[in-house]
Amino acid sequence: MGQYARLLNGLKFYNQAFANPEDALRNGGLQYYRDDPDVERCRRAHRNDMENIFPFLFLGAIYSMLDPNPTVARIHFLIFLVGRIVHTVAYLLKLKAPTRSVAYSVAQMPCFSMALQILFTIVMRW
Repeated sequence: MGQYARLLNGLKFYNQAFANPEDALRNGGLQYYRDDPDVERCRRAHRNDMENIFPFLFLGAIYSMLDPNPTVARIHFLIFLVGRIVHTVAYLLKLKAPTRSVAYSVAQMPCFSMALQILFTIVMRW
């Protein structure tokens, strides 16, 4: 996610499109206070990653406290990582429609699996 800041800044300066009037004034004038489709796409991709990665980190932390099989846990984490990378690349490069949806679904499977295992453990220990 840290790479988004560099990419977003690079796109803003390359395309001369700034979201705030004070940034536009500092970098050439109010004519650069505008929306740019590439900058907005990068911003949406970053927001989408934050909406998915933070819940995964929360679930992953709780799941890790349940002492899961290390191999199974690594598989969960790897599937999520690969799914999110493919989703982000598909989002930024405007790949064909099913690519992004499939990558999103694949990345959500480990989250669903970990949530079920957490709930199952809670119910069994209750």
